[in-house]
Amino acid sequence: MYASHRYAVRVPGSESHAVVVGAGIGGLASALALRDAGWNVTVLERRASDSEAGSGISLWPNALRALAELGVDQAVLAGAALGGRSGVRTPAGAWIARTDIGGAIADRHGLPLVLIHRQRLVAALRERLGAERIRFETPVHGVEGSATDAVVTTTDGVLRADLVVAADGARSRLRRQLFPEHPGLRHAGYTTWRMVAPRTDGIEASETWGSNGRRFALLPLDEHRLYCYATANEDPGSAALDERDALRERFGSWHAPIPDLIDSLAPDAVIRSDVNELSAPLAVLHRDRTVLVGDAAHAMTPDLGQGGCQALEDAVTLGAVMRGDAPIGRALERYSAVRAPRGADLIRRSHAAGRIYQAPPWVARTVARAAGRLPPRLTVRALDPVLAWRPPQFGPSSSG
Repeated sequence: MYASHRYAVRVPGSESHAVVVGAGIGGLASALALRDAGWNVTVLERRASDSEAGSGISLWPNALRALAELGVDQAVLAGAALGGRSGVRTPAGAWIARTDIGGAIADRHGLPLVLIHRQRLVAALRERLGAERIRFETPVHGVEGSATDAVVTTTDGVLRADLVVAADGARSRLRRQLFPEHPGLRHAGYTTWRMVAPRTDGIEASETWGSNGRRFALLPLDEHRLYCYATANEDPGSAALDERDALRERFGSWHAPIPDLIDSLAPDAVIRSDVNELSAPLAVLHRDRTVLVGDAAHAMTPDLGQGGCQALEDAVTLGAVMRGDAPIGRALERYSAVRAPRGADLIRRSHAAGRIYQAPPWVARTVARAAGRLPPRLTVRALDPVLAWRPPQFGPSSSG
């Protein structure tokens, strides 16, 4: 198990206050990292406290190292479903390739690939942070900043802060305000459906690949539930009155148990989202006293399973630069210097992986067969630039 490194902590004065906008994974993790660095933290969330959507999330070794630094890795790992043998199938059910990527990941990195319910991760972060630090149903309208402080305007009034963390998602209002010249998001060419379904016996982790970018994944979440996602090349903005009907139309003739699984879903169990990514990486991730984390900083496609993982990396890095005695502006420069290139690289890698999945079936299956013939350790070694990340160790001062 990864042992976290604890930095020597200089506790800022009582006036050092951070406002975090967004209580998702990136926002909660950032708040926790800053609190552990000695900051007074307030988290503002526009949604109600019980409005978390139900879906799964994959936590790769880089994310588990970040969670260890935040002190919540054991809460996440306890009883979690661990990735292992998996494969790719045709719509008729034939196996194209099978491999034990999960085992190879654990062998190389000393940590597993974990799949858990997103709510479980959010709950673990909330519990360690403390619910009293979170204000739900408090939308943020904007931030005005300078080199010395920031003013956050909300529906409940105005807050002054020494630091504002924008963790308000891919469609970040604060990113648009900070970087009005940036072109923003672009549609990646496909739509995804996510759902948690009842688990039946004998289901092996798999993705089934069809034409027109259609994929359907079956991933054991725990002994009673599956996490499933589906994709298809679609124009943005499409929607069905009942998304189960959209799934039946695209996947209803595929191999068992996919049709029955779709029929077992409750009407509100399917989350449909157009997949978007930043049309161009941001060169820096801060302006004045406001800093971007998570999807607000580097929205990417889900094809490498790194969206939430990168948010956790952001949070731990932000906490590390804020532990030292450098001026806040210089600390944020260091954060941008470390995280902006990392985010840009992951945006490119995720986009490239998505292009393979969206290719004609013969292309995608040729790639899958070739990958399946490789020893898993070689496949995992190729992922080192993604998975080998370690929490930064800037030491007791971030001014050097």
